[in-house]
Amino acid sequence: MTETPSPAAPLRAPSPTARLRVDIWSDVACPWCYIGKRRFEAALSRVPFRDRVDVSWHSFQLDPGLPEHYDGTELDYLAERKGLPREQVLQMFEQVSSAAAGEGLEYDFDAVKVANTWTAHRLLHLAAEHGAADALKEALLSGHFEHGLDLGSRDELLAAATAAGLPGDAVVRVLDTDAYADAVREDVEQARALGIGGVPFFVLDMKYGVSGAQSAEALEQALTQAWSELPVLQPAAGSAAGAACGVDGCD
Repeated sequence: MTETPSPAAPLRAPSPTARLRVDIWSDVACPWCYIGKRRFEAALSRVPFRDRVDVSWHSFQLDPGLPEHYDGTELDYLAERKGLPREQVLQMFEQVSSAAAGEGLEYDFDAVKVANTWTAHRLLHLAAEHGAADALKEALLSGHFEHGLDLGSRDELLAAATAAGLPGDAVVRVLDTDAYADAVREDVEQARALGIGGVPFFVLDMKYGVSGAQSAEALEQALTQAWSELPVLQPAAGSAAGAACGVDGCD
């Protein structure tokens, strides 16, 4: 897999049935993943083939060993568990919040509740089966970073998932069992196989990799490059153009 593409070639017209696959690895407790989501959405809105892009969200845990609930603030967690100086963490909060504000997001690190994201990822796989992965991803990211949603709370996850359009009985089944655990593990293993060590990470057509919350312009360029390299229909050997009908009439 190639890293971020070089400047895009002139846009071609791929096969009429061609679609561009985009796989995104991220964690709902990753502040840059929400910023990256906004920038990707901005990039996607600018390309003329936006309706022919299929986006799949994949699980990635920054700290799989985190307990279901961590007894402390986000500042405590990063300072104590990650060993970072508290002043450095506060500066990081300020820088990330500023970047988020540039994308219309209002981060509140004082309200963030530190929790393991395992169950949230399992719910995202359920959401994908119901065509609501993006809606739940948005709800979890916004809830965690802007509204103090507790990702380790069964009741709060249930409320967030049903508000995103998922059937309550299906959500309860996931919350009360280990459903989709294998799917989460498969995502993590695939990330490892692709050499993904940080998120967000965008994989375009399983060919190009874009690491981190890059600018909308860089993501737009990457999308355009990947689109321009999708298969184009070629005339069969020895064939010539025959009589045909089109939107303006027939030959």
